[in-house]
Parts: sequence; C-alpha cells; structure tokens
Amino acid sequence: MDTRDVPTAVPALATEPRFAQRLRERLEEEQLLDGRYRLQEVPGGRVALPVLEEKLEWLQLPQEVPCGLVWIQDPVPSRAARRRTPARALRDALRGLLGQSWSEELEGDVPRAWQRHGDMVLLSEDSFRAAPWEKLGPALWETVASALGARRLARRGRVLPDGMRSPSVTLLLGRDGWVEHVDNGIRYTFDVTKCMFSPGNITEKLRVASLPCSGEVLVDLYAGIGYFTLPYLVHAAAAFAHACEWNGHAVEALRRNLVLNGVQDRCHVHHGDSRQLELRDVADRVNLGLIPSSEEGWPVACRVLKKGTGGVLHIHHNVETLPAQTPVLRDEQGSPEGAGSEGQAQHPMEAGGKETLGTRIRPEWQRWAEATAVRIRGLLAELHGQPWHTSILHIEAVKSYAPHVHHLVLDLECRPALPT
Repeated sequence: MDTRDVPTAVPALATEPRFAQRLRERLEEEQLLDGRYRLQEVPGGRVALPVLEEKLEWLQLPQEVPCGLVWIQDPVPSRAARRRTPARALRDALRGLLGQSWSEELEGDVPRAWQRHGDMVLLSEDSFRAAPWEKLGPALWETVASALGARRLARRGRVLPDGMRSPSVTLLLGRDGWVEHVDNGIRYTFDVTKCMFSPGNITEKLRVASLPCSGEVLVDLYAGIGYFTLPYLVHAAAAFAHACEWNGHAVEALRRNLVLNGVQDRCHVHHGDSRQLELRDVADRVNLGLIPSSEEGWPVACRVLKKGTGGVLHIHHNVETLPAQTPVLRDEQGSPEGAGSEGQAQHPMEAGGKETLGTRIRPEWQRWAEATAVRIRGLLAELHGQPWHTSILHIEAVKSYAPHVHHLVLDLECRPALPT
C-alpha cells in the first residue's frame, strides 16, 4: 500500500487483549473487519481492530464482548495490504471513491483480470456495467487508471461481424488507442480500437518461430498486424514474405511493425482480398491463420505453392470435439486404409511425460486432418493436371476456442508426384 493512500485516522473497535480474538472472529463473520490495517495498541492497554468506515452505520457493538469505538491515528498498513494484488488495489481505490455507496453488487462488477499493453489497460466487456458507475463520470476512469498504474483505459466489446474480425473497443481514458506489445522479442504496435490482438495464440507464434524456414519464401494469406509474418521473418529466418491483408487499419499496423523489427525489406504487403491474389508459383510455405475456417483460402494456397517442388501449408481451423469420445493416443494407428504413413500425426509431449493439450489426437481432429489432406490433394491435382502427394506432418492444438471446440493447426506437406 502506498503511504500516500493511508488516511490520517480510521475507525476501530477497542477491547481488552483477552477479548481480541473473539472480537476479530465476530467482525470477520459480519464482514466488518478492515484488513488493510494492522491491529494496534491504544491507551489503556487495549487492542484496536480496524473496521470498515463505510459500514459504520450498520455497526452494532457485540453484547458479549466489551468494546468501544475509537479512531486510530496514523494507521499502519497490514502485511497483506502491503503486498496486495493489483485487483485488490483496484477494489480498495474504488471503495474509497464510493464510500458508503459501495455494495456487493458493485464489487462483483469490478474486473479481476485485464490485458495490459504498455501504459494502456484493456478491460473486459462485462466490467463496470452497473448503473451507479455512470454517475461517477471521468472520476471513475481516472481512479481505475491510477490504481492499475496506467495512463489510458479501454473496454472490449464483441468482435464485429464485418468479415475482418474488427474489435468493438471503447476508449475510456486517453487520446488514442495505439499501443506496443512485445512477444518473444518481437515488437507489435497497433490501435486496440481498430485491430485484434490474441494473446492466446502465443504458443503457435513460438512454434512458428522455431520452424526451419531459412531461404524460404512465405505467403501469409491472413497477415493481420503481422502475428505470424513477423515470427517467420525475425526468428524462423524466412528469406521473404508476401503478407496479405484486407483490413486497412491492420495494414497500417503491419507496415509499422515491419519497420519496428527491421524486416521491411524482406516483405511485400498485399492490401486487399487474398482470394483475389495474383501471385502464383512462389511459395515454399503458406500460412492460413484464419478461424473458424480458412477453407476459402485453400485454392489460393494451392496456386501460390511452387509447382515444381511444392511446400508446406499451415492450415488453421476450429474443430468440434465430442466430449464422450475416447481420444486416440499418439502411438496408436488411427489412420484409415490407404492413408499409410501420410495419415499419422505427431504431437508434443512435455519433459517428464506430462501431457499437453496437443498430446492426444482426438478422433475428430484426425478425421478433419485426413479429409483436409484429401481435399488439398484434389485441388492441387486439378490445378496442375498431375497427381500430388499430401502428408500430415503435425496437428497442433493452439487453444480451446469454446466448449468442445479446439483451434487447431494442420501442418500439411504437399509435393508433386514424381513421374513413373
């Protein structure tokens, strides 16, 4: 607790030391004890237990414990208060702002988690929705920002159904929504009121950064602000990238991010609908990072792959998993007849054998991967007029997207069949 926040005096109930524990239990039971301050000795050899000032009007002195109301001058913060969490600091600041108007309803409306981007805090959409907050005006947001050590505040809304996954974010405090975020040594800048940023995809960004892409050309069909384009260029050592994006706000952020990370000379930004992309026969690797499905981009991905050597597609998709199904373990053979080695998927295992989300291959995941491999093989054969082979290299479970729905990434190797 910052000493500047400590009041000069707080109310307390004073009693003899032999009654202190019983009084404490009574105050805790009635939710009247103010845990922000330590118990202190007062004149007369008594012990004073701080009580919440905003609840004084409901305070009834317990009959079974002799005590009296006193005021502690220069109260000492408790050990818990000195190490209080940001969420507790926020609640304490708001309780101080509201005084006797504080209620359990309002406490339930205070967020316990948020996103932080530099000097901006991004609140969840269900926070501060109760009617009494509106009466506080700008004082509310200034108090929240001060308690959380931020200069700017914004609140998330639902993603807009505009085909671009544009966020519905309201700026509550500050002049603009531009922030900077650092993931794995990569700097991302973007306007939170105009662009999405998903911290839940960090595991996939780390995986992408570790792929062996030296000398390769990447096509990222849904680049956004560079979520995956930048790891490919900065860490995976891709020689060049074509980044496609149709959201103008994301394109502006993407261009800034390429410069921030010093890779602007190794990337060409294609502003527009990736389905209309005119590139052909250029890519060693294609990233299709769109959920719930990137299926509309599959024909484009096939066209941009190098027709002589092929390459790898990273296909994102949301797959529903039925809870009653028994998972197929990694070392079991779950491939249908005819899939052969091309139907086997690989999954990571943490050191010591601890299972991660991707350790088990759900039957639905395997079936989706195999059906996708067949569909891509058909698209490539139709496009080039010759047979192609597709091979499942890996199925990565990025995160749980919704109940029984998982965001997956299929690494699919695609190669032209050698003439016999």
